[in-house]
Amino acid sequence: MAEAHDDTEHSEDPTQKRLDEALERGDVVKSQEVNTWFVIAAGALLLMAFSGSMATGLATTLRGLVAHSGSIRIDGRGFVGMVEKLGLEVIAAVAIPLLLLALAAIGGNMVQHRLVWSLEALKPKLSKISPLAGFERLFSKQALANFVKGLIKLALIGTILAALLWPERFRLDALVQIDPAAMLSITQSLSLQMLGAVVAVLALIAAADYLFQYRQWFERQKMSVRELKEEFKQTNGNPEIKAKIRQIRQSRSRKRMMAAVPDASVVITNPTHFAVALKYERGMNAPVCVAKGVDLIARKMREVAGDHNIPIVENPPLARALHATVEIDQEIPPEHYQAVAEVIGYVMRLNRAVAGGRM
Repeated sequence: MAEAHDDTEHSEDPTQKRLDEALERGDVVKSQEVNTWFVIAAGALLLMAFSGSMATGLATTLRGLVAHSGSIRIDGRGFVGMVEKLGLEVIAAVAIPLLLLALAAIGGNMVQHRLVWSLEALKPKLSKISPLAGFERLFSKQALANFVKGLIKLALIGTILAALLWPERFRLDALVQIDPAAMLSITQSLSLQMLGAVVAVLALIAAADYLFQYRQWFERQKMSVRELKEEFKQTNGNPEIKAKIRQIRQSRSRKRMMAAVPDASVVITNPTHFAVALKYERGMNAPVCVAKGVDLIARKMREVAGDHNIPIVENPPLARALHATVEIDQEIPPEHYQAVAEVIGYVMRLNRAVAGGRM
């Protein structure tokens, strides 16, 4: 029972294939705090860079609206035209900041994971409308983490904002008595200070939340031993089938080698453990290995060579060296030229002697 439990327990680190499949399904590491930080940080930078131009543009538009309020027709198409013009001018004033905010939101996703296009999240699932599943999500570890995270954010940001505003409490009380133009500069300065503090706090929260979300995502992708075995079979094939294919290939390779032995010029042996069959004809750069083997294959090569009157030369050092350095259908390496030349020369003299009747 323990083995069955261990076999199905998700305790193994996920493979790269498992992680890639999760990305294709749209199951990615996603921290909403990172997105929030990007948007708020971009908002703070935009307030510093574009607040003046936006305020000027909107002030000009509204000043003109107030100055000509008596001559503006608000009946029929006149009202529609006024709304269209006012809307276009407002959009023109805030278009670039809004575009940059949208890019910041996209950037917050891209720094966490590569872009993924998946319809998996849009597929209808009963678990999305199941009261039991909803209850489980409500009291899940993720929900608890979000609740604690929200409390920490409120506590930290509230404390820092209170610390920033407390020294300014007397000046804030006096804002109702000063000129509106001066009020705007003071408000902008305080807003930037508060945004800077919020951005700093949220940066720490976003980093911690991303690490937490990544750990949660990684734990979800863990695999059982059984899943690892199944994936290995799917990726690399069934080991039993692969072994059978390898056995068939080796059998065919041995048959081809044995068929090449009768065409060899000489078989060099160990004499019992190694055998290497070489072929040499005039015009060849060097002798070529047409077959080689050890033990049973070497014995079979000697039998085939004997049946076809192929010379067998015992040279243990040369047989071992050739077997280790030469592959089938390859020429022998230069360092063995002299030793093999002596063997080939001996075989050629032997053949001439047989042909001349002196043996």
